[in-house]
Amino acid sequence: MPGVSLPKFYIATSIPYVNAPPHIGHALEFVQADVIARYRRLKGDNVFLATGTDENSLKNALSAEKLGMKTEDLCQRNSALFRDLVDSINMSYDTFVRTSLKGDHWKMTQILWDACNASGDIYKKKYSGLYCVGCELFYAEGELDGGLCPEHRTKPERVEEENYFFRLSKYQDRLIAAIEKDEIRIIPSSRKAEVVNFMRSGLEDFSVSRSVNRAHGWGIPVPGDPSQILYVWFDALGYYLTAAGIASDRKAFNEMWPIDMHVIGKGIVRFHAIYWPAMLMSGGFEVPRSILVHGYITVEGEKMSKSIGNVVDPMDVIRKYGTDPVRYYLMKEISTFQDGDFSDRTLKDVINNELVGNLGNFVNRTLTFISSKLGGKVEKQKLGDEDMELVGQITGLVGEVERMLEAEQLNVALLKILEISNLGNRYFQNSAPWKLIKEDEAKAKKVLFICANICRILGILTYPYMPSSAERLLGYIHETPSSFEEAKKLSNEFKVEKPEILFSRAE
Repeated sequence: MPGVSLPKFYIATSIPYVNAPPHIGHALEFVQADVIARYRRLKGDNVFLATGTDENSLKNALSAEKLGMKTEDLCQRNSALFRDLVDSINMSYDTFVRTSLKGDHWKMTQILWDACNASGDIYKKKYSGLYCVGCELFYAEGELDGGLCPEHRTKPERVEEENYFFRLSKYQDRLIAAIEKDEIRIIPSSRKAEVVNFMRSGLEDFSVSRSVNRAHGWGIPVPGDPSQILYVWFDALGYYLTAAGIASDRKAFNEMWPIDMHVIGKGIVRFHAIYWPAMLMSGGFEVPRSILVHGYITVEGEKMSKSIGNVVDPMDVIRKYGTDPVRYYLMKEISTFQDGDFSDRTLKDVINNELVGNLGNFVNRTLTFISSKLGGKVEKQKLGDEDMELVGQITGLVGEVERMLEAEQLNVALLKILEISNLGNRYFQNSAPWKLIKEDEAKAKKVLFICANICRILGILTYPYMPSSAERLLGYIHETPSSFEEAKKLSNEFKVEKPEILFSRAE
């Protein structure tokens, strides 16, 4: 881990179970976290982005048994698929944690367990309850929907055994206060209300271990009691401590902690907004500063399901359309906080109409014209009132992009970026530099100076969303995406190379 200096920004995705290969919903979360991380780097923050795989769950062991595999072999195989996805989607992660590998993560569980135990918050008792393996969670009768798990629509199994428990009820008032005061900021506010309302109904202590037999012998042993396996969420939530270096570099950990932002799906809000902060309070650690909650992806209007056969493999989509177009589509067409629909037809339309026909068209026309007609050189121009009005519009939109990114409205920010591209296209077309260059060369140079600057601004603003394409764009004008502040001002001169086509049509 690199040395940390303020301002720091520690952001992490949740870690998915590896009982099955990744689907398009996983890609959505990875890209969301990466867009925020890349934006923060452009703002000058020292960003640390963590991700990984959750491998110590019962559902992983059961899936392996069904496939006739060893659990560790299934975890290794599917974890590699998730690693391939985060690499293929161009996620700029700093660490990838596999929770089944003995080492720092297993040491972390000892540290967290001992800290919570020292606070008197871990005890042992016999228990009977309804357990959903899919959620890895006990449900009260009143939480079920017609006797079924509200998330997986399956009937929970009745479990009776002696486990260790965590005193969650002890932290109810502190948790409510922290969330209501936005000490733990839950985004969007509707999720905040949901969490607070749930807590006001009363929190019960929860089980933090399973018998070795029920865990099928898979997972991390409870410190000091090898007859019990750590509850997967006690183990998995601690990955955020592991990634920050708690077991390997306490100095770096102290500089990195607390985590600034969790990026998670709506199905695991309870774990991150209630269980996790309570465990941290018990252990004497600072609580997370914010939790961003996104929705789910449906496919052509239907929930993804293996039985229906509509599970979308993100690697297939990336291979077919390319990394940046897929990143752009997921961020623009899927609302940051609500459920959204994946459609191959819409993806093609977005690529052809917006990336090829709008953004790519403007950049290619502008830079090709400068390269061929001005010898690839653009000098600073004196701008008139009409020109400054356009510059003001663009500067205003850059400000709106920034405000939307600060509010984590990733899809809205991208719409504002597209507006800038629209302005550029209209300005280029209406100014007709191919005519001006013959009639009024000075005016033509002024138009192209403004258009080149719009290209530069678009390169910086699209970098968090489409890093490879943005770097190529900026490379054509010998610039780099160094700072978000650079998008707020005009550059004085450009040396332009003839560009290659930024985006290809989708067939």
